[in-house]
Amino acid sequence: MYVTDRRAVRTAARALVVPAALAALAVAAPRAAAHTELDISSPGANAELAGLPPRVTLTFSDPMTQKYAKVAVTTSDGKSAADGEPQVSGKQVTLALDPASPAGRYTVGYRVVSADGHPVSGSYTFTVAATNPSPSPRAEQSTGAAAPRAAQKPTPDNPDEESSGATVPVLAGAGALAVAAVGTYAVRRRRAGHGH
Repeated sequence: MYVTDRRAVRTAARALVVPAALAALAVAAPRAAAHTELDISSPGANAELAGLPPRVTLTFSDPMTQKYAKVAVTTSDGKSAADGEPQVSGKQVTLALDPASPAGRYTVGYRVVSADGHPVSGSYTFTVAATNPSPSPRAEQSTGAAAPRAAQKPTPDNPDEESSGATVPVLAGAGALAVAAVGTYAVRRRRAGHGH
């Protein structure tokens, strides 16, 4: 009777331990099977921007390690647009961009390793539109936008030239008056002479 009871206890214990172990494995399995992923990217994949952002920011599902963080941003002709090295802060990896980089299509490529050893890699693209800068005053003059101003009367550089130009007609008019006055005086004198 005693032996039978011991066997029953062992069987019951086994029956309880096996499901408990399976339950523990089931709870732990999703965590072990879960891989580190890219959650958010800024700018996002296929984004169309009016100007180049100051940096690319990648946010992952797990903290990253600085040592193995590799991020590259290249222009459409394959040149690097990076300004420095990637920087890791927890789950975020950022890479500053060179503000002198041209408009066009950019490719972001990354290969990082999470703190628990999971590698993550991938790539995506975004586009920066070409901007039309407003023309400078010098450009307006060189393209002829200031042509109406050229049609106006030019202002002389030397004020004496302007005053001398205005003086000539005045002197000519004064000279004509003087000639007329002398002529009138001569006619009166003749008449006065005839009167004697």
